[in-house]
Amino acid sequence: MYRLGGDQSQRGHSLIELVIIIVILGALAAVALPQYRDMTVESRISACKNSLGAIREGISLYYARQVLVADSGSYPSLDSLTASDLVMRGAFPPNPFQAQAADSVVLGTVRGQVIGTRGGWAYNPITGEIWPNSSTTIPEGWMSPAREINENEF
Repeated sequence: MYRLGGDQSQRGHSLIELVIIIVILGALAAVALPQYRDMTVESRISACKNSLGAIREGISLYYARQVLVADSGSYPSLDSLTASDLVMRGAFPPNPFQAQAADSVVLGTVRGQVIGTRGGWAYNPITGEIWPNSSTTIPEGWMSPAREINENEF
């Protein structure tokens, strides 16, 4: 008699074999997830440093233009810092650690000090210094302890 699915010697996998495969996949996922979390944090750090470098370069170029045009160097004001095509070409880069959708720049006086809870960037128009206005705590994971990332040190 003809049977669908082949002869009787081919019956499929046992329940024990399936459980072993599920356990192996679970162990792989437990090892891979903390690594993925660390990669996302590292990518945010890299993006923050890149944005900060571009902003600082824009501020330096603005200062140099002021020296050439007005014979006196001055840094951009807080309002003109984020104006399109004045300090930066195009849109002002966001802080990748900021939780809100809209970016913000606040008046900063002491480098490294977080002002308020808005996030974004802190800028001192007298010295031309700018820094991230945020700090992030990465929660404890299965294989990694909790750690504080202070973006203000960039």
